[in-house]
Amino acid sequence: MIKLKIRIYENNEPDPKTTISVPLGMLRFVSRFVPANLKESLSKKGIDVELIADLAKSEEIHGTLVEIEEHKKNERTVISIE
Repeated sequence: MIKLKIRIYENNEPDPKTTISVPLGMLRFVSRFVPANLKESLSKKGIDVELIADLAKSEEIHGTLVEIEEHKKNERTVISIE
């Protein structure tokens, strides 16, 4: 099953601190229930949940969509379709 994955890494650790996985078939539905604070946090990083839901409809899109490094926070966010 193909999923949208959001992984948040801290302090250059090899394993993510947080992983969110959403089956692509449920992405549009689930995106309505994303807490406002999470949407706001992602928006501050330049990530539009609705746009990702639209991109995920394409079967040609696969792999890492965006990788954001916040050097001051020593944090890295990776959004992918796997």
